[in-house]
Amino acid sequence: MTADGRQHGALGAVYAAKRPEEVAALYDDWSETYDADMSAAGYRHPTICLALLARHLPRDAEPLLDAGAGTGLIGEWLTITGYPRVEALDISRGMLAKAATKGVYSALHCLALGGPLPFADNAYAGIVSAGVFTSGHVGAEGLDELIRICRPGGIIVLTVKNTLWEAGFARRVDELEAQGIVVRAEETRPYVSMPGEADVVPSRGLVLRVR
Repeated sequence: MTADGRQHGALGAVYAAKRPEEVAALYDDWSETYDADMSAAGYRHPTICLALLARHLPRDAEPLLDAGAGTGLIGEWLTITGYPRVEALDISRGMLAKAATKGVYSALHCLALGGPLPFADNAYAGIVSAGVFTSGHVGAEGLDELIRICRPGGIIVLTVKNTLWEAGFARRVDELEAQGIVVRAEETRPYVSMPGEADVVPSRGLVLRVR
């Protein structure tokens, strides 16, 4: 099977998953070829998130949380860019094991987004979550906890698939803004995250500043 074929099959299975433990197992199985497969697909989310974060958060800000870190694709670039301390969170032990080999994270947390997280209020100066708010992963229910653990004035950078955006995510962001909890610092126009794959639903990048 070609790399493109592996990537397409693995991603389709992950998007179709119904339970967190199923998602974790699928990513465990995919971890060995994930970096090469996503590179072949032209995966854009990490690059876009890095650009958005660097535009809105000073490079001496710490600590950061890479929420949905996977194999550490964005963690490598955050370190190169100059962010001094980055922690990784992912649902998959296999993915985190690959991330650990890159030596760029100060801590690794095997946890699922979407429910309570074992971190203190205001724990992080910034949070980045690339490719997590999408089909079969995490919806708007995961946003409140990220806001809770991000300190006032901190930045949260997300990518959100259009299907989720239109199914309630946009409405939730509007509510949070109206309540004075966050400010929408930037929102990109929709883009295709994997140009090398057919029929990819567009996503958008979103930057929230916590108040």
